[in-house]
This record gives sequence, structure tokens and C-alpha cells, in this order.
Amino acid sequence: METIILAVVIAVVVLGALGGLLVTSRLKKPLPPPPPSKPDLTAPPAEPHVGDEAETPRDEERRTIEEVDLPGGGAPTTVEEPPAAEKAPEIEIPEPSAGRLIRLRARLSRSQNALGKGLLTLLSREHLDEDTWEEIEDTLLTADVGVQPTQELVERLRERVRVLGTRTPEELRGLLREELLKLVGTDMDREVKTEPESRKPGIVMVVGVNGTGKTTTTGKLARVLVADGRSVVLGAADTFRAAAADQLQTWGERVGAYTVRGPEAGDPASVAFDAVKEGKEMGVDVVLIDTAGRLHTKTGLMDELGKVKRVVEKHAPLDEVLLVLDATTGQNGLVQARVFSEVVDITGIVLTKLDGTAKGGIVIAVQNELGVPVKLIGLGEGPDDLAPFDPEAFVDALLGD
Repeated sequence: METIILAVVIAVVVLGALGGLLVTSRLKKPLPPPPPSKPDLTAPPAEPHVGDEAETPRDEERRTIEEVDLPGGGAPTTVEEPPAAEKAPEIEIPEPSAGRLIRLRARLSRSQNALGKGLLTLLSREHLDEDTWEEIEDTLLTADVGVQPTQELVERLRERVRVLGTRTPEELRGLLREELLKLVGTDMDREVKTEPESRKPGIVMVVGVNGTGKTTTTGKLARVLVADGRSVVLGAADTFRAAAADQLQTWGERVGAYTVRGPEAGDPASVAFDAVKEGKEMGVDVVLIDTAGRLHTKTGLMDELGKVKRVVEKHAPLDEVLLVLDATTGQNGLVQARVFSEVVDITGIVLTKLDGTAKGGIVIAVQNELGVPVKLIGLGEGPDDLAPFDPEAFVDALLGD
């Protein structure tokens, strides 16, 4: 009996051991893989790892060796060269100013001698009655000589013609030349003051209304000064017109003159002050200050011009204040001159566009109005067409050959 019980116990133990082995072997089997998830199209592609198989090549059209640019061979490649640095403008040598008006006399004569020829024709009449003298007056007034200078000239001519008696063309021409020279004035100091005795630099301010050619005149004046052996700094105090500073700087670069400029719509008095300061530090001979063109009827603008003058004079007194007038404006130019002379002390007149009008009498009128000499005249668009005013050459051009 005990033998049977022992056999049963052994059998149970053996069966239990076999069951445990079966369970353990089942637990060691790998779990089935999870179901595939949908690919994330927004995620960046995974980088390949060592051992990953290469992607199956796509079918593409193959290029020949001639079609592939290989280093050192194949079709030549074009290499873009770096942009060349801008070359500095070449320094020009301006035409000497001495005798420039005489050289330009033919051009002046072509446009101006209508006045002289008209007067000579009238004076050559056999009988100089009242109607003829009125025509002579009208000719002078039409040429913008002005009322008072015209009356003076006619009175002197009448007296001298009466005393002279006979009137040959040569005598009439000589007579008219003498009287015109008296009106133009041969005893005025027409030198542009740029060399003060006790200091450097000389300071010149250029003023005028819009459209008279003020900035261009300033640039041409720089050429006149450089041609006469002086060094120049330009002050671009016209801050209201966008292109004015660029225009003035271009003029300066042509002759090697340095340009001081400020921000657009900045304070013109500040630019003028800095220009004189730079001129002192650089030891130049002359500082030219170009101011903004302004209407003579605008009080605020004219007051600002006075401010520029006062600020500059904190450095030193102005040696010249040049008023630029358009010769074609005639009597309106006299109104401008009068107002400007009240704001700043005008010391000289620059008449531009004198080559395009037969109204050369404006020279006489403006001098008579202000008591200020015409010092420079513009006779064309060329860079060296600004000339020191020579009364004799001017009158000879009016009368023609």
C-alpha cells in the first residue's frame, strides 16, 4: 500500500515539473510585432545608418561625359569677375580766368550787339528830331538799362552830338562807347575778394532765387579760383534740394575741391559753419558756400539766409556775398537784388545767361540800383563759361565790330 502511494506522489511531482518547463518555454517566445503605424509625412527623412541598404536607383536619363562639367575639363565655365572699384574722377585743369571774357567776346557779341547796332543806326540819321531821340530812349529801356541811366545817357548824347556837328560812323561809335563805359563804370573794384590779409581762408557766400543757376555758378567759380592757383572747400548749404549737394560735389571733384555736406533737409547754417571749420583745418585759400535758392517774397526763408550769414561770421567775417541774377529776368531781377541786399550785405553781382538775351543793359541797371559792381558774368553752359567782368570788353561786344 505504501508502495502505491509513493509511486503516485512521484508521478505527480514529475507531471508538475513537466508542466513548469512547458510554461517557461512559452514565456520565452518573442511577442508578435505591433501593427504598422501610418507614416508621419511632416517629419524630416531619417538619415541612413551604417548597414542600411541603399535605395533602389530610379530610372533617369543618363548624361554623356561631354554634358557633365568636370573639374579641369569639359565645357569651359564662366566665372563672374568681382565688380571693379569705381575710379576716382580725373582732376581737370580749368582754363585760366585772365582774359576769359575777351576770348568769349565773339559769343557775347552775337547775342548782345543788337543794342549797340540799334543805337548806332538811330544816331546815324541825318536829322535827329524828337521822335528819333524817343526811339533811342525806347531802345535803351527795352535793353533793361533802366529809366534813370537811360535819361542820363540820352541827355549827354544829345549835348555831345549837337556840339560835334558832323557825325561820321567812327565818331558816333567812339562817342557811344565813351558814354556806355561811363554808365557801366570803369572805376569799380570788380575783383572777387578771396584773399584776406590777416587770415585764411577767404569766405564767399553765394545767394539768389531758384532757377538762376546758383549751384552751377558756385561750381564754376570754384574752377575760376583753382585756375588762378587757389585751393577751395565747397559748402553744400542748399539742403532743401535733393540734388544740390550731389551737383556741387561733382563740380568740386572735377577740380580736386573737397565738399562739406549735411543731411537732406538739415540745418543749412550748420553745414556752412562746418565748411568754414573744415577749410580752416585744411588750410585752404577759399571756402565757397552755396545757399538754397529762395523766393525774395518769402520772409521766413530770407530770415534763414540772415541766420546762415550770422553763424558763418562766428568764424570770421564774410569776404564776399555774391548775388546770382538771371540776366533774362530784366527788371524783376532788380526787385530780387533790392530785397536780398536788405537781408545780407551784397558785395558783388553774378549775371548768368547773358549769352541768351539782347538785354545787356541789365548790367547798368543793377549796378545803378545797388551801387554794387557786376563781378562775374555767365556766357554759356560750358564749365569755363563764367568770366570776370571786363567793362571795356563788354561795351565793345555791345557795339560789335
